[in-house]
Amino acid sequence: MRARKAIILTTAVALFFGVFFLFPVVMVIGEAFVDKEGGFTSAYVVQVFANPVYLEGLWNALLLGVISTIAALLIAFPLALFTHRYRFPLKGPLSALILVPLVLPPFVGAVGVKQMLGVKGALNAFLEKIGMMDPAAPIDWLGEGRFWGIVIMNALHLYPILYMNIAASLAHLDPAMEEAAQNLGCSPWRRLRRITMPLTMPGIFAGGAIVFIWSFTELGVPLVFDYSRVAPVQIYDGLKDLESNPFPYALVAVMLVISSAVFLLSKAFLGRSRLGTAPRPKGRQAEKVLRGGKGWLLTALFLGIFLFASLPHLGVILLSVATDWYGTILPEQLTGAHYDEALGHPLVVPSIQNSLLYASGAMLVDLLLGLAIAWVIVRSTIRGRALLDALVMLPLAVPGLVLAFGYLALAQEGRAFSFLVGANGNPVILLVLAYAVRRLPYVVRAAVAGLQQSNVTLEEAALSLGATPMRMMRRIALPLLSANLLAGGILAFAFAMLEVSDSLILAQQAEHFPITKAIYTLLNTLGNGYELASALGVWAMIFLGISIVGAVLLAGKRGGLFRM
Repeated sequence: MRARKAIILTTAVALFFGVFFLFPVVMVIGEAFVDKEGGFTSAYVVQVFANPVYLEGLWNALLLGVISTIAALLIAFPLALFTHRYRFPLKGPLSALILVPLVLPPFVGAVGVKQMLGVKGALNAFLEKIGMMDPAAPIDWLGEGRFWGIVIMNALHLYPILYMNIAASLAHLDPAMEEAAQNLGCSPWRRLRRITMPLTMPGIFAGGAIVFIWSFTELGVPLVFDYSRVAPVQIYDGLKDLESNPFPYALVAVMLVISSAVFLLSKAFLGRSRLGTAPRPKGRQAEKVLRGGKGWLLTALFLGIFLFASLPHLGVILLSVATDWYGTILPEQLTGAHYDEALGHPLVVPSIQNSLLYASGAMLVDLLLGLAIAWVIVRSTIRGRALLDALVMLPLAVPGLVLAFGYLALAQEGRAFSFLVGANGNPVILLVLAYAVRRLPYVVRAAVAGLQQSNVTLEEAALSLGATPMRMMRRIALPLLSANLLAGGILAFAFAMLEVSDSLILAQQAEHFPITKAIYTLLNTLGNGYELASALGVWAMIFLGISIVGAVLLAGKRGGLFRM
C-alpha cells in the first residue's frame, strides 16, 4: 500500500514538473534551433558566438559569475572558519549579523551602492571633506560601465549562502583529523591547505554553484546600474520583439547550458566526496577562547565586514528619508514624506496586494508538493527516489530568467500556456507557478530534514492501532514536521515576494505588477522615483528580514535550507 501511494505521488510530481518546469526549459532550447520554416538550424546559436555584441554579453556575464563567486568566497570562508574555531567577544550577535545582506533584494541594494559609491556619492564627498581627494578628479569606485559595482553588489548579497554551506561542512569535520596533523608537527597553514580546505570543498562547491548561477544570470542589478553589455539584459531587451527575433532564445539556451554544466559539475564533485557519506563525528572541536587584543581584533573584523556589507542597506534607508542627497556625506534634510507618498502612489499598494497573492499561492503549492516529495524520498522504498530528489533540485540550476522566458513564450496567443493567462492579461497563475517551481527546493529540503529527524516508529504505532493514514498525518506527522514546514514555507513565501526575473518578465501591465516590478518602475520615474522606490525597498527589507530570522530559528540549523 505504501509503495503504491509513493508511486502515485511520484507520478503526480513528475507530471507537474514535466509540464511546468521541463517543458518550458526544453521549449526554450528547441526554439533556439528552429528556423522560420520550422526546420532545424544551428545558425542562431552560432551567430551568438559570432556576433561581437552577444559574445561580449556572454563573456561579461561569465566574468560577473566567476569574479562574484571568488569575491563571495574570500569573504565567506574566513568568517566560517573563524566562527568554527574560535570564541571571541560578541561572537553570537556578530555571527547572526553577517547574514544581514540576505534581507535586501540585490537590485534594490544597487540603488544604495550607487548613492554611497558613485562619483557624487557619500564616500567621495567624505574624501573631499578630509582633503584626500581632488574635487575636480573624483574616483569612480564602481568602475567604468559599473562592472565592479555589480560584482560588489553580488558578493555582498550572496556571501551568506557560501558562509552557511561552508559552516555546515566544517560542522561535519572530525576534529581528530586536524588534531592528528597538529600532533605530527603540521603547521597551521599547511593543516588548513591539506586537511581543512579539501574536507570543506563540498560546502564550497554547493554554495559556490548557487552563487555563480545567481550572479551569472542576475538581471535586476545590471538593469539598475544601466549595464546593458551583459547577456541577461540583452535577453530582457529582446522581449520587445520576441515573435520575430530568435536570438533571445539562443542566448537563453547558451546560458542554460553553462548554468546546468556548473550545477552538474558541483553535484558530481559532491558525489565523489566521502564527506557526505562519512559518519557524523563523535566529538566536536573545542572552540579556542580568544581573549584580550586577539579576541577584539576578530570582533573588529566581523564588525567591519558587517558594516561594509550594510552599505547598500544604509544607502537605501537614507535615500528613503532624504529630501536632497547629492555630493554630500549625508542627506542635507530628512523627511518621512516619501513613505506616505509611496502609500498613495497608484503602483505601491496594488503591487503589495499582488505580491501577497502570488507568493501565498506559490507557498501553498510548495507546501503540498514539498511534503509529498519529502515523504517519498524519506519514507518510501521505491526505486527512483534519488532521481526524484535530483529532479526537484534542478530549479537551483536553471536560472529564473530562463524559466520566466519560457513561460512568457508559451503564454503567447495560440501557445500551450495561453490558457493560463487571465482576463486583461492577468498573469497570476503564471507567476504563482513560476514562483512555486523556483522555490520548491527550499520546502523539500526543510521537509526532508524534518522527516529524517522525526521518529518513524510513532507513525507506525499510530497506523498499527487503527488510525487512518490521514488521521496519522494530521495528529502525528504534521505536528512533528510543523517547524520544518513552516521554516521552508516562510522562505519560499519571502523569496517569492521579492523574486526579480519572473516578476520583471511576466508582469506586463501596471495593475498586475508585484513589488519588485513596482520598485523597478519607480526607479525609472522622474522626480522622486528613487526615493519612493527606496521607501518600498525598506518595507521589503524589513519583511524579508523578519521572514529569514523566523525561518532560521524554526529550522534550527543554519544553511540547511540553502544546501544543494
